[in-house]
Amino acid sequence: MFDNVNNCQARINGQPATHPELISLAFAGFAHFTAMQVRDRKIKGLDLHLARLRNASVSFFGRALADEQLLSYIRSSIEDGPKDQSLTVTVFSPKGEFTAASMDAEPAALIRTGPPSQGPDGPLRLSTGESGKTFYLHQAIRQGFDDAAFVDSRGHLSEATIWNLVFWDGDAVIWPEASMLRGTMMGIVQRQLERLDIPQRHEAITFERLRELSAAAVMNSWTPGIAVTAIAATVFAEAAPFISLLHEAYEAEPAMLL
Repeated sequence: MFDNVNNCQARINGQPATHPELISLAFAGFAHFTAMQVRDRKIKGLDLHLARLRNASVSFFGRALADEQLLSYIRSSIEDGPKDQSLTVTVFSPKGEFTAASMDAEPAALIRTGPPSQGPDGPLRLSTGESGKTFYLHQAIRQGFDDAAFVDSRGHLSEATIWNLVFWDGDAVIWPEASMLRGTMMGIVQRQLERLDIPQRHEAITFERLRELSAAAVMNSWTPGIAVTAIAATVFAEAAPFISLLHEAYEAEPAMLL
């Protein structure tokens, strides 16, 4: 299925998705995905995206589509669209959920594309809460914030609604030490910071520790860094050099042409 006006398309296993197929997926929750930005028909961190899909599929379904198969689906979607676009790969069971049949079904892949995105301009102000992504996003906006960050049962900050968190202490990049979804952008930035010989470490981030840090940012498939100027009652400067460093690390990652 292709929307010429918005440059959007949806394919299942490499073929244009039909309305009945999409309707059956509308409320399906037993699935996982990875999102990426395509520029000049190239993708950065493609190995990280494939590893994420592979590992999640084994956890969900006990099996995974071959990387080569997924690459062929991604390639056909990129070739049929504009050179710059957003692309999301969702892996799901074609036998649906809440059924025993879904245990033995070969996973299928839904590829959705749309206009390219850079994410919000920022800076952002984050409220805090426990996981419940959209609910806490709405709660944060009602309180005058832009989004929400999550705190685990030990009082450690982990991630935000659709973002990974990252901090700066003036000398090193600090990643939260907590249970979280390790984003592909996070993986790209980490390995390029290492290549650039920039100090980085993982650390438990409590509210007390938060007040000692110099800067904060969020990242996801849209962007390697948007400044965060507040997390709950803690206020940060925008710290342009820190944001520039995150973007520099991302730019150092080579893009792959499929």
